[in-house]
Amino acid sequence: MRAIAFYLPQFHPIPENDRWWGEGFTEWTNVRKTRPLYHGHQQPKVPGKLGYYDLRNSETRKAQAALAKASGISGFCYWHYWFAGQRLLERPFAEVLKSGEPDFPFCLGWANESWSGVWHGNPDKTLMEQTYPGPADEERHFRLVEEAFKDPRYLTIDGKPIFYVYKPRQIPECKRFVEHWQNLAIKAGLNGVYFIGEDVYIDDDPWDYKAHGFDAVVANSPGVAFLRLAKKRFYPRYLLPRMVHKLLRHPVRYKYKDFIEHNQVRPGHDDFFPCVLPNWDNTPRVGRKGFVLDKPSPALFKQQLKRAMRQLEHRPPDQQVIFIKSWNEWAEGNYLEPDSVNGITYLEVCKDVLKK
Repeated sequence: MRAIAFYLPQFHPIPENDRWWGEGFTEWTNVRKTRPLYHGHQQPKVPGKLGYYDLRNSETRKAQAALAKASGISGFCYWHYWFAGQRLLERPFAEVLKSGEPDFPFCLGWANESWSGVWHGNPDKTLMEQTYPGPADEERHFRLVEEAFKDPRYLTIDGKPIFYVYKPRQIPECKRFVEHWQNLAIKAGLNGVYFIGEDVYIDDDPWDYKAHGFDAVVANSPGVAFLRLAKKRFYPRYLLPRMVHKLLRHPVRYKYKDFIEHNQVRPGHDDFFPCVLPNWDNTPRVGRKGFVLDKPSPALFKQQLKRAMRQLEHRPPDQQVIFIKSWNEWAEGNYLEPDSVNGITYLEVCKDVLKK
């Protein structure tokens, strides 16, 4: 059983963010300035033993990997940004690749969506547009990641490097793109590429990943559960909180217990890789327009993790993969890293479940 945690690299300044948001902007900027929006709202989130780190520091990256490894995490899925030849936030992973440290498994996840002003409450402002120019750009993209694919630390399934795609539905001629990369991979001496796509509309409009050349799919978490809960918004138990939200302009709030009940993959989706998350609160990014999971707990997270493992028991060992969202998404409130409230409790849950 392998657990792969998504890893956000936006904890170091870059010229683009300096220009858009002011000098020195990082993920910590919004995390630090967040304040409670209602009674009992646990904000701001304050990091524990790793502190307000800078990912340009190799010792920080080593400390993260050491914590993850000790907790039974099998590797990181580094979010990767490619905008028709332009890269963003590439430095941490580039240094991991070049230095060979930390010696901890990894794969890449292409966050293929346009950047907007959502982090500063201006979602209609496009900062960096995600485009798909065609075969020449696809080959440049492949050549960029080829070195990583060949690194001995790179995570594989069926002997193929895993490449995770956040929004595969947005790729025009998706099947042709996948076939192009598969051909490039074979010519480069690889066994191919193991494509995993993410999908949020698995109930009403499921994406046919096989028809597009993908090998597997992951149900978007928390998106799938939020859509399911939204359909019940007129149920008596949800109606009053919804009215309070509108009246007081509170973020949309769901109980974490209700979330995990609706986050599970239903029968008919047994070939999905499960995705679990310890918490969610994206108000640092979007303020009162955010979504919050109330009353999360290590015990409930443990329940969610164990259920995900049971879902995979029938799969070949190489395909027993759980994705955890996330290692360090602090501005979305989903992270395993130690904080001032829970310490290393969530990591201890992972260790207890994953190392058995």
